[in-house]
Amino acid sequence: MFADRAKIYIRSGKGGDGHVSFRRELYVPNGGPDGGDGGRGGDVIFQVDEGLNTLTDYRHKRKYKAQDGEEGGKRRCHGKNGQDLILKVPAGTIIREVESGRVIADMSGDNTRQVILKGGRGGAGNQHFATSTMQVPKYAQPGQPAQELEVLLELKVIADVGLVGFPNVGKSTLLSRVTNARPKIANYHFTTLNPHLGVVDLADGEGFVMADIPGLIEGASQGIGLGHEFLRHIERTKVMIHMVDAASTEGRDPVADIYAINKELAAYKEEIAQRPQVIAANKIDAISSVQDEDDPIARLRAEFEPQGIPVYPISAVSGKGLKELLYAVKKLLDQMDPAPVIFEQEYFPETELLGENLPYTVTKSPEEEHVYLVEGPRIEKMLGYTNLDSEKGFVFFQKFLKDTGILKDLEEAGIQEGDTVRMYGLAFDYYR
Repeated sequence: MFADRAKIYIRSGKGGDGHVSFRRELYVPNGGPDGGDGGRGGDVIFQVDEGLNTLTDYRHKRKYKAQDGEEGGKRRCHGKNGQDLILKVPAGTIIREVESGRVIADMSGDNTRQVILKGGRGGAGNQHFATSTMQVPKYAQPGQPAQELEVLLELKVIADVGLVGFPNVGKSTLLSRVTNARPKIANYHFTTLNPHLGVVDLADGEGFVMADIPGLIEGASQGIGLGHEFLRHIERTKVMIHMVDAASTEGRDPVADIYAINKELAAYKEEIAQRPQVIAANKIDAISSVQDEDDPIARLRAEFEPQGIPVYPISAVSGKGLKELLYAVKKLLDQMDPAPVIFEQEYFPETELLGENLPYTVTKSPEEEHVYLVEGPRIEKMLGYTNLDSEKGFVFFQKFLKDTGILKDLEEAGIQEGDTVRMYGLAFDYYR
């Protein structure tokens, strides 16, 4: 099966803790603090590899962790930085946050390398905390915690033109004839299990990229058959070629087929169904001699050309009509914005995971009188990063309460002097 989706867990490196130590040298009886800083944790970086065309590697391994930073050492030695983790993906890969589905990065166009999770900053050693009143600081700053995230990788092929149609209408034959692609061709349903890309070179030196999207069936937008596996590959295309079996060699009605596929496209994403389309009426060399009123080409034109969808009779086997079809598609592309379809970033790990946007709540305890509770992921992260046993850490804690508005929220909730504030096991009395 073509691997175009994978769910993985990624984690950056934790920052190394700062070190607590003091100079111990001959003739220096009261040496000052000399604890070194911790090293920075490694980043998680996604990078485009032009040699890849699937996400197969991420089907076998699901957890990826960058290296943690080393702890600082004695004699002001700086801990070693953690090694970055570089994850290689094919061009066109979209990285989403699993729970919300929001886009973190689109590895397309000029975006060939992006830091997704930053490693934790190393903690400062006790050498930084000496003051005139505290010359023997026994506190060093912990390293910043690692960031972790579950992400969904989705590969959406980068093509200007999408070739859609029911199975066995001749899409693979057309692609192999007009491009350098060599898809396997046989008369079976779902012969094409991979989206194939090919470059169409026109006589004037111009051209475009065409993708053969595997055969759709009714109900594809609800995941029936292979629908959901391949509909996503249409999202980047600007023009669609609807290919139908004009000769009805398998008993299918070409007019009904086009309506059925457009219905599936609209159900998946309405905007896709509104993009420019042309109809390639294939297998015209298999159409038997019929009266004009039964001509399937005339019937297709009468039905769709009033809707602005031109019909081009072709034979993918003999090549008849292909030139007219390809130049018509190129003309449509020329009228459109040449910039590739890029998905904008919607989720920013650095702000959402580090706590700037994380919520907190201030409530009066329903069980105890004169007790107020402050909870939330932002508070939990701050407490895990701060040493409240040190003078410097407690000053930082007081500043955090003021700067974040927690003190103001407590006052608005009705707290009085002497009341108790509780935060994840920490309790202190409130005084102005």
